Order: sequence, then structure tokens, then C-alpha cells
Amino acid sequence: MKELNFTVNGTLHSVSCHPAKTLLDVLREDLDMTASKECCGKGECGSCSVLLNGEVVCSCLVLIGQVENEEITTCEGIGLPENMDIIQESFVDEGATQCGYCTPGIIVASKAFLKNIDHVPTVDEIKTALGGNLCRCTGYTKIIHAIQTAAIKQLQEKGTIQV
Repeated sequence: MKELNFTVNGTLHSVSCHPAKTLLDVLREDLDMTASKECCGKGECGSCSVLLNGEVVCSCLVLIGQVENEEITTCEGIGLPENMDIIQESFVDEGATQCGYCTPGIIVASKAFLKNIDHVPTVDEIKTALGGNLCRCTGYTKIIHAIQTAAIKQLQEKGTIQV
């Protein structure tokens, strides 16, 4: 057992556990942050995606010992029902969620993708950005449209475009 310190969603956490425990398991079991889901356990589906220092990672592949003094953002840190992010609002408005299992990981990947966007992304750009995220319920049309809608809203807020 080792005492490990790291920040999740802006809050410093200290957890005593084996450093080989996955970040996903610590988030879900020790910190009760259950938005990230375990699906494949091999980093192929993206359901467990979180931001590690602003970069998308599969938390099922990251060992908690690797995140000592690092910054993690989960879907809960992007927004909750009472304070949803533009991306989350767009997913709701566009009906881009179905079972919801993959949605948190896609929201996280979308947040990272749209962070520095200066235009409304094309379908191909979005497909590339979401290449590590699988949805088994849909053909991605509504997800792609929701991301484009979020980009438009984000650019409008910055005053970059007018619609």
C-alpha cells in the first residue's frame, strides 16, 4: 500500500492503495466517481476516458502510481446536471445519448478536441478526434451533430462566429 496524491476535477485527493491499481478503479471504487465506465479493459473502447493533464487517456490502462501529483478531469468535472458544459448541453439537445455507457468518454474526448478549435469541425475531423471511442447503440450521426453544435455555441461565446 502506498499513499498517493493527485488532483481530480480541481480537488486534491489522497488515496492509500497499491500503486498498480488502475486509475479507473480508484475513480470508481475509492472516489465514487462513476461516470467513467469499464467496458473492454484494454483501452480500445474509450468508455473510461478521462483527461490526464489535459490529454485524453483510457483510465483502465493508467496505473494510479503513474498519476502522483497529476491533474485528472472526469466527465463529472466537465459538468453535472446542474451545471452542464456546452458539450453536454448539446448532447442532450441533439439526442446524442442512448444507453449512456460510452457517453462520458465521448464527452471527455470532445472536450479535449474542442478546447482549441477555431472553426466548426468537419465530420471527418470529429471522426478522427473520436477514433478511440466506440458507441454500440448508434451510427454516430447525432453525436457528430452534437459536437458541431457545441463548437458553434463555443465559437459564438468567444465572438468568433455569428449565426
